[in-house]
Amino acid sequence: MPPHGSKSDKQDAALLHRRDPYEVLGVSRNSTDQEIKSAYRRMALKYHPDKNANDPKAADMFKEVTFSYTILSDPEKRRQYDASGFEAVETESQELELDLSSLGAVNTMFAALFSKLGVPIKTTVSATVLEEALNGVVTVHPLPLGTPISKKVEKQCAHFYSVMISEEETQGGLVCRVQSPDKSKFKLLYFDREETGGLNLALQEESTKIGKVTSAGMYFLGFPVYRLDQTANSMTSAKDPDAAFFKKLDGFQPCEITELKAGTHVFAVYGDNFFKSVSYTIEAFSAASFAEEKDNLRSVEAQILTKRVEISKFETEYREVLAQFTEMTGRYTQEMQVIDELLKQRNEIHASYTTGPPIKRSRSRIRGSFKDAKEDGQIRERKSTRDRPKKKKWFNIHLKVEKRKSC
Repeated sequence: MPPHGSKSDKQDAALLHRRDPYEVLGVSRNSTDQEIKSAYRRMALKYHPDKNANDPKAADMFKEVTFSYTILSDPEKRRQYDASGFEAVETESQELELDLSSLGAVNTMFAALFSKLGVPIKTTVSATVLEEALNGVVTVHPLPLGTPISKKVEKQCAHFYSVMISEEETQGGLVCRVQSPDKSKFKLLYFDREETGGLNLALQEESTKIGKVTSAGMYFLGFPVYRLDQTANSMTSAKDPDAAFFKKLDGFQPCEITELKAGTHVFAVYGDNFFKSVSYTIEAFSAASFAEEKDNLRSVEAQILTKRVEISKFETEYREVLAQFTEMTGRYTQEMQVIDELLKQRNEIHASYTTGPPIKRSRSRIRGSFKDAKEDGQIRERKSTRDRPKKKKWFNIHLKVEKRKSC
């Protein structure tokens, strides 16, 4: 029987058979993030399980496309791959995005359970929604600036909104925010218009819990605004809290679009809840009157970028000190045990300095001696009590004799 290959051998074989992510997505190594994202969405839509039922080749291609995008969409993983290939990328921990509409009822229940337990599950927009948008068959409702609209969207469905901005309003910037009062999970989407009139997904923002609501926002302010992918290291936090802390800011990346041109722009709210519809309020407004907030945001994000560099350097120092601390605490425990053993030996040696037999008095013998002494005292007391009447009788007789003599 041929020997079984080790786990590392199987991993090496898998790495050899993987295709170059750039080749899979059909992009060059100099492609921008937006070009990579557009290529991925185009190919993912082409090979999506919803459109290729019972086609194993399409399913494998969809996985390969998703895996390639997982590497190239992450700046750090892309840099590692460009430098050292697949070996530098953590292939076992790659997270795939799930389309909930392609899951069965049972799988959806398990996904919801794991999500509730804190296990991160990345989800993607349903292929049906993306295809309808690309074909231009979705209904788009107008969203006037400064006018919030509250509605309810069904799970794995989307509500589309068009926002009209003038040239003057583009100078001040545009903000689009969505909140859900029942803490439901959703996505805020932004679409580019194709020449054919269809809509192509360009940006998406996951909702996050903030106090008693879930919220998501897009900020087009004329300067790079950063977004934080909070699911990037959520699995790591459960396994290694220290590693999670030092990777906390790795998901802090600039948004691909910094400003919008004058004209009509399309946003959408996608119901990402596992079982129920999502109640939400969407609002778009000009940021011209938020000059102070814009300055504060620019300042805070600059501080976060500085802190990300500092934390990266601090991690090396922390790991060194932690290793020393672990070594010292281990030695402390060892030295304490050695000292206790030496003191015990010393006491035994001191006790051996004697010419007589070792004194071993049990508690039972001590109790017996005390009992004997107590009984002996009681006997003596009874004897003295018996003697008292005799002494008293002798004294009375002696007194009578003396009286007679005096008479």
